[in-house]
Amino acid sequence: MATNQEERKQRDEQIRETIMAKLVETGEKDRLKEMLRERLVACGWRDELKEFCKEVIRRRGLEKVTVDDLVGEITPRGRSTIPEEVKAELLKRIRTFLQST
Repeated sequence: MATNQEERKQRDEQIRETIMAKLVETGEKDRLKEMLRERLVACGWRDELKEFCKEVIRRRGLEKVTVDDLVGEITPRGRSTIPEEVKAELLKRIRTFLQST
């Protein structure tokens, strides 16, 4: 049974790598990143996360917080607060791209 799980994990990784390669070679990855950046700025997500960063720095103290600490604390919050409609739009664009290739 573990072998089946391992095989599936390897197959999934190969699929991810193939998709990523297609996204990169066609330039679609950059277009998706730009669309995502625009949507996150437009909905205020970027500003909210920036304020959270400032809050973490104030709470811990500028001299006591490292970049790694900051990234470790804001990453989960950043990921969990991306609006569902932005996630849905990104997923739709990826699916459309994959269907067209």
